[in-house]
Amino acid sequence: MDVLALYLGAAFAGGLLARLAKLPPLVGFLVAGFALGMAGAPHLPGIETIAEVGVALLLFTIGLKLDVRTLAKPVIWITMATHMALSVVIGLGFLGLLAVAGAALLGGESLQTLALVGFALSFSSTVFVIKVLEDRSDATSLYGRVAVGILIMQDIAAVAFIVLATGEPPSPWALLLVLLVPARRVLHRIWDAVGHGELQVLFGVGLALGPGFYLFEHLGISGDLGALVMGMLLASHSGSGEMSRSLMSLKDLMLVAFFLEIGLHGTPTLQHLGMAAGLLLLLPLQAAGFALLLWMLRLRRRTAILTGLVLGNFSEFGIIVAAVGADVGMLDEDWLIVISLAVAMSFVLAAVVNRRGVEIASALTRFLPAKDPASLHPDDRLVDIGDADAVVLGLGRVGTTACARLRDEYGLHVVGVEHDEQRVAALREQGVDVVLADATDLEFWARVKRAGHVRMAVLTMPFHNANLIALSRLQEAGFDGQVAAIARYDDDAAELRRHGADAVFHLYGAAGAELADRAAEALSTER
Repeated sequence: MDVLALYLGAAFAGGLLARLAKLPPLVGFLVAGFALGMAGAPHLPGIETIAEVGVALLLFTIGLKLDVRTLAKPVIWITMATHMALSVVIGLGFLGLLAVAGAALLGGESLQTLALVGFALSFSSTVFVIKVLEDRSDATSLYGRVAVGILIMQDIAAVAFIVLATGEPPSPWALLLVLLVPARRVLHRIWDAVGHGELQVLFGVGLALGPGFYLFEHLGISGDLGALVMGMLLASHSGSGEMSRSLMSLKDLMLVAFFLEIGLHGTPTLQHLGMAAGLLLLLPLQAAGFALLLWMLRLRRRTAILTGLVLGNFSEFGIIVAAVGADVGMLDEDWLIVISLAVAMSFVLAAVVNRRGVEIASALTRFLPAKDPASLHPDDRLVDIGDADAVVLGLGRVGTTACARLRDEYGLHVVGVEHDEQRVAALREQGVDVVLADATDLEFWARVKRAGHVRMAVLTMPFHNANLIALSRLQEAGFDGQVAAIARYDDDAAELRRHGADAVFHLYGAAGAELADRAAEALSTER
């Protein structure tokens, strides 16, 4: 219990310090892990298992929101394959230059070793990227879907490497995993009977870890990939969004162990730290490579750069590749420490960059030539809202209700704006006037401004940061209409008002007031 208290205290202290420095808490968890490792803290039994469960739940919840058809798009697999090949070549050349310059760890290393290090550094972190996308409420945006698709293809490449390097192919029984496709109908029926609350959470965890992680692991396939596949198989269920939200707190808590564990891969020396810091010079090339390839595949400049920025980091899969390489004698154990340090440092650097990723992407667009709108990828063409009087950003339950109320009660021409392609299709079938667009896109708001008709913008996105960014985009575009927004907490409401929102609806407080009014009306009617 004392060891557990030590780890929890270190994680909390690190996360709090990161928060005070306006960095994501995961940066503090990474620093806490390295501090525990360098201080010689006793090993916490079970931390590896907790970390594995956290990553499995993360991938399961992403699968619940993922359309498998995304993976088949050329923009995904061409970008992944080309970027990985280029990364290995660039990494090989970069490490060769460091060897010529006299880097101690590189003395006498073979080309095979250098190529393997380059391969390990070609991956982007699934855990980090998805956390960034969730914090921005961008997991279902176009650039979010592209980024997640590339990550999945990278994970598949890592699984293929592990199979080839260890010489242990999956079990022949793995072919029976295809039976999970028809079995999902049975799982859907069980899910319908489960209902809500803690039983649904238990059902989700059981699916992620049972037929997901551990079944795949037992058959010689990555358990993380299994958890993702299980989520994808269940994504069509109407309760997938609710389950994803129900698992969020549990998943986030267990991921703390994952970030702590990265710092416990060995005690680094100054030589290790110097080499890891040098490898960070590859990150700008990695991000630029993704952006350039996606732009060449007809995505807009902003979309391509946003994707490049969010993928500009090293991956936990790089650590796994290095560990497998060390086990089979292809890498020295020192490389495992160096790559672990480089991954952690890349998280810190990428967290700082992506904290203002939208602003940075907007500033960097001038370095790429604009494309003819007609030649852009169909999913990335800008839309026009026509002569709408009001726009509602984020068409969840609150946004959809706001649309209907403004239209039916106040006679306004309202257009909803949503970046989830599946939700847009479903709402259009219901007769809702909705466009597929990104509320944080300055070019979209410039079109709203040029239309000259919009008098009101209502921000109902579920994440506070997304509403704040959209508010700043409105102001940058010169929008002079009224802006209303929702907030869950008092400090969020105060921040929105401070940044210029004309009206802020406190979701919980206002719901209580509305409930009291309805209760009083019912009492009055009874009398």
